[in-house]
Amino acid sequence: MTPRIKTAANAKTIIRPTLGFGVPATSDPHHFIIEIPRNNTGAVSIVENLGLQSHDHSQSQIARCLLERPRWTAIRSEAQRAFNIRLKERQLKTSAWVVGINPVDRLLGKELCVLAWAVEGMAFDHIPIAVRNWLALRPEERWWLFGMTAMTTGSVHDGNKGWRLALRHALGDVAQNELLRPLSYQTDALKTATDPKNATLSLFDFES
Repeated sequence: MTPRIKTAANAKTIIRPTLGFGVPATSDPHHFIIEIPRNNTGAVSIVENLGLQSHDHSQSQIARCLLERPRWTAIRSEAQRAFNIRLKERQLKTSAWVVGINPVDRLLGKELCVLAWAVEGMAFDHIPIAVRNWLALRPEERWWLFGMTAMTTGSVHDGNKGWRLALRHALGDVAQNELLRPLSYQTDALKTATDPKNATLSLFDFES
């Protein structure tokens, strides 16, 4: 009998064991903790746990945001969907928000913080815009926004100022598709510039 050759197609995929949304199942990793209270009106807390990276155990946890329940409800489904897509791409176990403690990978947690910080004081009718704009950002862009915000206004008590306020306006004021839509005067100027009769059009004509 010819022995069966083990190929990549029939080999089992080795999945790294994780907890919650992609947190390595190792001893005290750097991750985020999203705590959803059983009370339907209770606020959702987002805490960064520095794990073994912390030099002082008493300061190993940083409370990043306390989000009102209706605001959490408005963002949780899209955040869960976006995170699970990323986890699947890395062949990691997907997850779902549950009442109680939800461990979240340190990078995904930073991204969630950016969205939570943006919507924490936002008018409710702007939250869908903020979610769409957050989804349009690349992970690296979300990490950068987290880093800039966390340096100066990154605690639970730092809302309504500095980068926290900037995030609210940046994500919630105008949808990305509106930002990327060509202005009418630019479109008209482009048509004029491409007309052979206006081959010597000045750049300053854009301001006329």
